[in-house]
Amino acid sequence: MPAIPPDSAYYSSEIGAFRGTAPAAILGQLVQASQFSVEGEQRDAWLAQIDILKEALADVSGTLFLEFKVPRIGSRLDAVVVTDAVVIPIEFKVGAGRFNLADINQVWDYALDLKNFHRGSHDVRIIPILVATDARASDRHVSEPFADLVHAPLRCNSAELGWLIRRSAQQSNGLAIDAMAWARAPYSPTPTIIEAARALYASHSVEALGTSEAGENLTVTTRALDNLIEQARRDGSKNIVFVTGVPGAGKTLVGLNIATTRYDSESETHAVFLSGNGPLVAVLTEALTRDEVTRRRRAGEKCRKGDVKQNIKSFIQNIHHFRDEGLRDPRAPSDRIVIFDEAQRAWDRDMTSDFMRRKKGQPGFDQSEPQFLIGYMDRHQDWAVVVCLVGGGQEINRGEAGIASWIDAIREHFPEWTVHISPNLVDSEYAAGAAISSLGNHPNLVKDAALHLSVSMRSFRAENVSQFVKAALDCDRDLAQETFKDMMGRYPIAVTRCLDLAKSWIRQHARGTERFGLVATSGALRLKPHAIDVRAPVDPIHWFLSDATDVRSSFYLEDAATEFQVQGLELDWACVNWDADLRHAGSGWSFHSFVGSKWFVVRKDDRTRFLKNAYRVLLTRARQGMVIFVPPGNSSDPTRPPEFYDPTFAFLKSLGVSVLE
Repeated sequence: MPAIPPDSAYYSSEIGAFRGTAPAAILGQLVQASQFSVEGEQRDAWLAQIDILKEALADVSGTLFLEFKVPRIGSRLDAVVVTDAVVIPIEFKVGAGRFNLADINQVWDYALDLKNFHRGSHDVRIIPILVATDARASDRHVSEPFADLVHAPLRCNSAELGWLIRRSAQQSNGLAIDAMAWARAPYSPTPTIIEAARALYASHSVEALGTSEAGENLTVTTRALDNLIEQARRDGSKNIVFVTGVPGAGKTLVGLNIATTRYDSESETHAVFLSGNGPLVAVLTEALTRDEVTRRRRAGEKCRKGDVKQNIKSFIQNIHHFRDEGLRDPRAPSDRIVIFDEAQRAWDRDMTSDFMRRKKGQPGFDQSEPQFLIGYMDRHQDWAVVVCLVGGGQEINRGEAGIASWIDAIREHFPEWTVHISPNLVDSEYAAGAAISSLGNHPNLVKDAALHLSVSMRSFRAENVSQFVKAALDCDRDLAQETFKDMMGRYPIAVTRCLDLAKSWIRQHARGTERFGLVATSGALRLKPHAIDVRAPVDPIHWFLSDATDVRSSFYLEDAATEFQVQGLELDWACVNWDADLRHAGSGWSFHSFVGSKWFVVRKDDRTRFLKNAYRVLLTRARQGMVIFVPPGNSSDPTRPPEFYDPTFAFLKSLGVSVLE
């Protein structure tokens, strides 16, 4: 039987051959395949698992894999049995006498990861088993599978494992699986931004971070940026690069990849990732710090969390701290490569000048933030590279200049810089077409299709979620209905007038450690009767990183995060709470702001755009599905009569969204 590479599984064998092989020989293969020093505790655990499996598989035919790699989670499954048309992932807790929730979630996550990201598992039945070897009782019933053919984890002790494996094998209802072809099938994970940042910081390559098409797109763009950086260094030139992409396509991943592979502060090509998104910077910094501290301590190294965090801050920073350093010190920055995430959100001239006058004591300051930041990098006498990561329809606050301000700054003040743009930058959603046209025959304008990310990674179940959301917010009913039909089987969306039903729906759909939470716009002030107060402070670090035992986490469904706290980050499942700030009104939307005790109509173009974009952000946060809560209103409350909400509910329902009642 041909073996598979040890990076997929440390050991693989037909079950009959496995049972006929001496435990010491199997252990030797496991130890040899491991890239790390194997301690006595691990050897003892492997020997115990081998003995248990030899007995449990006595009457089972098929193939056994030991230490099967699950890349997105960054770990290995203890065992996988492939028998007939069923895949049975098995996680052992040797010596355990009870089934802990964390262990149950662990085996859930393994099974779901195989289903979602391992091509060989997309269409097969998966029945995960958790073995607490010394537990008193075992499950005696195999529950019905979810729609994706993944069963809830079964729990058993070592004595009952064989019975449960045989019982699971009886659930087969398809063609027998070619086990070796299954094991060799591509594994194409689509990580969250937090998972991706952790993997990149741990020196994994960007190629391993996406589904085949999205990952290919990421790789092409990353290579294009690497080439431009090296060319600028060789030529001594100054370049500004604009990278575009659909929501969730991985723009931030591309930027983080450049920063993490070039974060050596002593290197000439040191890079820094900058974002004005405070919650994103805080969450990523904390996540990377925790991960690095854990990794070092497991390796026996003593380290202080504060020291680790300081090192991470050297390549992930708040854009305003970088700007302030440029104000304080007249010299060129130490960084020659800067990546500006969500560059369209940089401040315009009025906002920057007002801030400088009020907060920095500089009454004569008369530059936009893009102009000042390019000027700061222009202090280098030779080469420098500015990378602007551009999202369409993501401006959500006043004073955000848009990409046109960057283009205008180049044209008016830095004509010697070479401008590399994605051809998609002229699309209407980026609001930069006129500014690009004004460059005219700029001698240093280069268009490069490799600078556009066209495939969404966030919604791995349905890449066209962003298209559906855009059509809905544009009130293009026909396109929204057509798009929804294409994705409804893979990406569930429901709408309801009852918040309790919405919470129940989201809890029923989330499995393992899949993250879910409540979101609402910062202007959704009349959700308070439903115990949603968007003015209550939410700590994004706890909301996004703490587990289900922490009342501050998103899992509790008590604190709703706003567009400012979730932009750039994501959930697996979202409950979007829709207030009367955005109301459907026949052929379009009406925009409102709640001040004091009344709603007021919003008519200014920039404010209506910000409000629509706020809902765009919320409606594109979920990777796997969402439920939308539209309040029923209250006829006795003039601030929330039913007529404020009913048309919105009716519109969403008309798009084909299923109704929970």
